[in-house]
Amino acid sequence: MKKNFKFYALGWVLILALFNLIAFVSPGWATIEKLSPSFWIGYSSITVALIGQLICAWMAFGGKNAKETFYNVSILSVSYGGLVVTFIVGAISMIISTLPHWIAIIACAIVLVVNIIAVGKAKTAVELVKKVDVKVAQATSFIYTKRADSEALLARAKSDEAKAACKNVRDAFKYCDPMSNAALDTIESGIDNHFALFAKAVADNQVEVIASEADELLALIAARNSTCKSLK
Repeated sequence: MKKNFKFYALGWVLILALFNLIAFVSPGWATIEKLSPSFWIGYSSITVALIGQLICAWMAFGGKNAKETFYNVSILSVSYGGLVVTFIVGAISMIISTLPHWIAIIACAIVLVVNIIAVGKAKTAVELVKKVDVKVAQATSFIYTKRADSEALLARAKSDEAKAACKNVRDAFKYCDPMSNAALDTIESGIDNHFALFAKAVADNQVEVIASEADELLALIAARNSTCKSLK
């Protein structure tokens, strides 16, 4: 992600250089002072907006993974909109150098404040989505872990009976509701205990124990599914 930011930063530097080139090389209106207070107000507001855009890009590309970067794209999009509006208002202030400075200050300040608020809202929304993702990951970790464990256990099964039992348990977890909550703690604790006994029996190839523990697991998983339905 940092590599992407480096490319973005390079483009940002080029845009800033081009902006300064146009701002200071272009001629002003005939007989009218170009570098007036209005010009500097517009120039400053655009420069601040560009710096703010770079900061937003750093936040957007600073995600730890592709998912976080995807979420942060909204911050970048909002800041783009603010930058465009700032360019328009700032350019008007720069071009119309006779514009009263107080009008330029008020106009540029309004755009800047609205842009900051919009970016702040986008950042808050991203943080809320991340928190929801964390909660969902925590709530589904039990079943997802058991799915992975049962799949691995099936690969280690030695006999046909053990493989059949492991497959039944694997499939039961596969089609199990992944969301957990406090009401399922007792059942999930029982599943944990019996899965450990089941795994040990599979490792030792104890056919009778494998069958009995598989039945216990299937009954507990069915009870969990029933409880999940009743809670919805």
